[in-house]
Amino acid sequence: MNLAQLFLQGDALARGVALLLLAMSVASWVVILWKTWLLRRANGDVARCIAAFWQSGSVAEALQKISAFDRELLVLPLVQASRLEASQTLASAGDRAHQLTRVLRNALHAALAKLQHGQVLLATIGATAPFVGLLGTVWGIYHALIGIASAGQVTIDKISGPVGESLIMTAAGLMVAIPAVLAYNVLGRAVARLEAELEGFARDLRELGSTGAVAL
Repeated sequence: MNLAQLFLQGDALARGVALLLLAMSVASWVVILWKTWLLRRANGDVARCIAAFWQSGSVAEALQKISAFDRELLVLPLVQASRLEASQTLASAGDRAHQLTRVLRNALHAALAKLQHGQVLLATIGATAPFVGLLGTVWGIYHALIGIASAGQVTIDKISGPVGESLIMTAAGLMVAIPAVLAYNVLGRAVARLEAELEGFARDLRELGSTGAVAL
């Protein structure tokens, strides 16, 4: 008996567990495929944008080049935020280095939020899917034992069949959780590499702007 047959023959709770596992599997694979595509594209864009910035003759020229490369808007907001504009607000209070630190930190946090989007979902599915499957297994075994007790006769074939069928839920939970955990770890390393590059670039922008050597 497979998971589909268990769904058709099970009660409301068994069907709910099966549907939940199916929804978790679909959600995790959507996030995995989307984030793989996003991070692969962002990795190349960030490298090209940073190289284009340092090869430009001015910040205005760099902004034009970066606008053509930065499809995920990870680097461009950092450069735009570093171009401080005078205003009569508390945001312009303090020296230039402090202002740059604040605006670059805000822009960096926004960029990092884009990269980390979906990681929480993968971690949640990886941590909870085995327990969801275990719930279905326990419930199925409970009903199997109730059926055996009502039959009045206990044999190995009457025990092994229903119990083995219930254990399919545990296997389904593991099949949902394992890809999510692996993807969380692999994609997390890719996100960490991009975060390090963006943080280093933001630090360089701050040093460049605070020294006054180049007008940002």
